[in-house]
Amino acid sequence: MIDDIELLKIIEKDARIAPEDLAVQLGASVEELNAEIKRLTDEKIILGYTTEINWQKNYPEKVTALIEVKITPQKNLGFDNIAKMLSQYDKVTDCYLMSGGFDLMLIYADENLKNIAQFVYNNVATTEGVISTATHFILKKYKSNNIFFEDTTTDDRQAIVL
Repeated sequence: MIDDIELLKIIEKDARIAPEDLAVQLGASVEELNAEIKRLTDEKIILGYTTEINWQKNYPEKVTALIEVKITPQKNLGFDNIAKMLSQYDKVTDCYLMSGGFDLMLIYADENLKNIAQFVYNNVATTEGVISTATHFILKKYKSNNIFFEDTTTDDRQAIVL
């Protein structure tokens, strides 16, 4: 029998691992592995496969914002209805219910700051139940999804000591 947690940890780290190699690591046959992955996908435990891209290297104009949203929970729906509405926008990549000083965190990526500002004041701030927003822009990524974004630039300047 395949240990689901072990399987999930391995494919979360490397979704491109060959099924044959994965089966060997888990002590299972490829057929058992494929059946288990299908079951986990059917049960919506495995939701998809993604690639982490360093956009700063080939698309430095792309801007990502973290948008804090304070909302009034709706009767019998809580935060879920507003979260679902705001999550429907294509450029909202993530939406989280948070503890602390605000309720929802949206992660939104677009071509420039102006587009993000327009999204916030035209779509988020005007949503019924939204009390306030605060937008933070990512200036540089150092690590995301356990992957380090290496800075390959070096400083060749010589130190001058007076």
